[in-house]
Amino acid sequence: MDSLEPFPHFATNAIHEGQDPDQWRSRAVVPLISLSTTFKQDSPGEPFPYEYSRSGNPTREVFEKCMASLELAKYAIATSSGLAAQSLIAQTLQKGDHIVCMNDVYGGTYRYFKSILSNFGVETSFIDAADLNVLDQTIRDNTKMIWLESPTNPLLRLVDMKAVVELVRGRGRKDLLVVVDNTFMTPYFQRPLELGADVVYHSVTKYLNGHSDVVMGVICTNNEQLAKDFGFLQYAGGAVPSPFDCFLANRGLKTLHLRMQAHQANALAVARFLQGSPLVEEVLYPGLPSHPGHALALRQCRGFSGMVSFRIKGSLENAKKFLKNCKLFILAESLGGYESLVDHPALMTHASIPKEEREKLGISDTLLRLSVGLEDAADLVADLDQALQASMH
Repeated sequence: MDSLEPFPHFATNAIHEGQDPDQWRSRAVVPLISLSTTFKQDSPGEPFPYEYSRSGNPTREVFEKCMASLELAKYAIATSSGLAAQSLIAQTLQKGDHIVCMNDVYGGTYRYFKSILSNFGVETSFIDAADLNVLDQTIRDNTKMIWLESPTNPLLRLVDMKAVVELVRGRGRKDLLVVVDNTFMTPYFQRPLELGADVVYHSVTKYLNGHSDVVMGVICTNNEQLAKDFGFLQYAGGAVPSPFDCFLANRGLKTLHLRMQAHQANALAVARFLQGSPLVEEVLYPGLPSHPGHALALRQCRGFSGMVSFRIKGSLENAKKFLKNCKLFILAESLGGYESLVDHPALMTHASIPKEEREKLGISDTLLRLSVGLEDAADLVADLDQALQASMH
């Protein structure tokens, strides 16, 4: 892990891109919060450059410019949530189109595709997209998107994005897009566009903002037409973030590199402890050499992030006892904040997936997901240790 070098200029770009003080009359070093909903025009129908905050806002643009630089994208579109970003991407599809989606994905993604998008005539096939043969056989003439998470949520499986892109491009299909949810890794550890993906999106709520006080999303792409389509759909549909949320998220980006380093260091300490515990059945963390995707992570990523999943020995009762006895790890949904969180996917974030599907995927009653925060590593390990001991009594 120590040999993995960060992307060059990441911290510098996070601090300076889009932040030029000369863009403000006051030359403020910290970008301003522009709360105005509307803007004066010199002549009817000639905005300069903003007209109404649904179509554009100075504070939002600051965040978008900075975010685009971190994902090596030409365009970034900030949205009101991660699911709003997902919805905007999906709204470019038409009735009769088809999506191939990784089967181990965020429960909200599964719910949106199965319960909402399907009502508009768009079908989704959930498969093991890490298996290129299965992926190849599932792609149809009407397939318009390959939808990936890597690592997946909550089983932290990896997909060889470069291989997926090569498979898609080998078909000569310019209308078949590769879409990647990069929330777990962030651009500090992984850049899907650089690997050939067409669209990358995030729940900004998580690591990018990093303080559990903003709900927001973002889409990044190098495709000009897609960026225009996303912009129109956002303007027409209204899925915009508030200027204040954009200000907070932009501030969060300034420390992203430092936070991700600390998240990863703590996650590795936690994963190693869990791997050595006789009360743990299995540990899922790409930073461990025992993880089946470890070699791929070394090729595809610049690190392993701060998410750790594991299976506690015993039953659902043991898992509940563990959760009740955690002191520092807070039982809550979401992830990526400075505080450590623990989640029971089957009962919480992935409850919308039918039980039989969860069981097929391996989202069992003893699976627990940790968002490892920025506390002292020794304290986090001690908390897990005492909670594991308590779970068996």
